[in-house]
Amino acid sequence: MGTQTVVIAGHRAAGKTRLLPLVSRLLGRTGLDLDAELERRHGRPLRTWVAESPATFRAAERELLGLLPPASVVAVGGGFLSHHPEALQEHFTLVVPVSFDTYRERLMADTKRPRLRPDVSLEEELHAIFHEREALHARVPTIALADFLRGCLVQESA
Repeated sequence: MGTQTVVIAGHRAAGKTRLLPLVSRLLGRTGLDLDAELERRHGRPLRTWVAESPATFRAAERELLGLLPPASVVAVGGGFLSHHPEALQEHFTLVVPVSFDTYRERLMADTKRPRLRPDVSLEEELHAIFHEREALHARVPTIALADFLRGCLVQESA
């Protein structure tokens, strides 16, 4: 892992932001939530940005990842892994698992997150996005969160 940036990735509502401070502390590195940093730097709420101009949002998130200091821990948004797989090649990418049922339950209850496909029902959107991204995530080299944590525990006990 050395000076590589550790990227915490996965589906929307998987728990990436919640895990960020834990993984940062475990590694003794600075942690940053990419979505929060995008809002701060651009002064634009993600909910409206994603709805009004998804292409400029995607370009900004990819650019910002490249500007962050090396050896940090970064939680990226739910679409990053599927939209920018090539941007993750030089990074150590942890994927946070979430079942479809948990994903659905969390997003049905969260009215603050932007809709990605407002032209279909929320149920149809969630099903389509989850399964499309699952296929795309499978193509990106990642480390499962459970394997990463097991590795950290083995190193600490050695």
